[in-house]
Amino acid sequence: MATEKELIMEMIKSLPDDITMEDIIEAIYARQKIERGLKDSQEGKSYSLEEAKERLAKWLK
Repeated sequence: MATEKELIMEMIKSLPDDITMEDIIEAIYARQKIERGLKDSQEGKSYSLEEAKERLAKWLK
């Protein structure tokens, strides 16, 4: 199994050569958020559509 560092290095290698540092940081950040979301979902730490709608309705009051 690859380490986190190895996975990030492979991701960076797959990006275009003319990419900016800011875009690289954004890509790493997006990957982190996706991984965290997938892990949370697998652990049951997510909301159903109805629960999300109810929470959003409370925030928008």
